[in-house]
Amino acid sequence: MKLQFYTPTHPVLKKYIEGYYFFAREETKEPVHYWTFPNNYCIVCVNQNAKVTLENNKIKVIPSSENNITANLVFRYISPIEVYYEKMVNEITIYFKPLGLNQFTSDLETVFLQKETEYNPFPDFKQKMEEIFNFSTREQQIDELEKYWISKLIIKDLESMRLILSDIEADLKIEDIAKKHSISRQHIHKMFLKTLGKSPSEYRKIYRFRNSITRKKKIKSLTELSYDNLFYDQSHFNKDFKELTTINPKVFFNNVDIDKENLWLFI
Repeated sequence: MKLQFYTPTHPVLKKYIEGYYFFAREETKEPVHYWTFPNNYCIVCVNQNAKVTLENNKIKVIPSSENNITANLVFRYISPIEVYYEKMVNEITIYFKPLGLNQFTSDLETVFLQKETEYNPFPDFKQKMEEIFNFSTREQQIDELEKYWISKLIIKDLESMRLILSDIEADLKIEDIAKKHSISRQHIHKMFLKTLGKSPSEYRKIYRFRNSITRKKKIKSLTELSYDNLFYDQSHFNKDFKELTTINPKVFFNNVDIDKENLWLFI
């Protein structure tokens, strides 16, 4: 199945949104079934005229005769999610960069703490998504989608959290990060749950995993790749990799197209 991943055209949105893609129900009438792997994005997935169920790391999407808009937020998963479409439906999926979604909504902490998956961030959200689905061209849909999110931009001062994220990505120990920023380890943990919906250790593990995939395009040896991405040794690399994908690195790289923005293993 061909899929185009769009990056924002608006310079401000580029700071907070990695990109988005669209499904259209007319693209295929066959079932679509794949695995998607952990990342540190907050993902907002919107469907038109569909029934969506989420349980036990499985998302099932079924066309519905009811006219409706459903939206779900995926923000914390450390093992693959199985995605199954009985038939293709209209869908818009938006990938917000780490901390990005915080810049558009004031109630994200509540959503994270309550582990909510159904998502309706604004009173006019579903109505606007319905309008966007009903535009006749992709260009119109993209233009209206970007205008809508720009209209919701509120801008929060998250500089301290960005600096801590940078330290996590540089593989500093939590104790050292806490000392550097004159805060406690417990406070760092709370900051992560509040703004990202996951713990520092989860974020670090996923960051290493995703970074190793990016680096694999240049480094062919798995041993070299493991050391390049700050793993203690290859066995540590293999262990973390299997926890996040359920398969070993060799099988993963042989079956997943790592040149694509979305890491999907089709079934």
